[in-house]
Amino acid sequence: MSEAPITSNSPEFKRLWWHSRRGMLELDNLLVPFLEQAYCDLNPNDQACYEKLLTCEDSDMFEWFMQRNKSDDPDLQRIVEVILKRVQPD
Repeated sequence: MSEAPITSNSPEFKRLWWHSRRGMLELDNLLVPFLEQAYCDLNPNDQACYEKLLTCEDSDMFEWFMQRNKSDDPDLQRIVEVILKRVQPD
């Protein structure tokens, strides 16, 4: 049995929305809009990477998004780059 896709009205999306609110303005301004505007269009692997990102420490995410450091985990680094590309297009 396959899982139903996550939509903006689903309980799972609402859970992700609350987890995307980090209490650090810089992260909130990246994560919440990305979730609202792009998450549902991601493939399941990228959705899983985003959910994995939400388990990370705020200080680590801040460093990655400010491009002061890179994650050692290629999946996390990839989703950081996807998010950054969305807010900083070439």
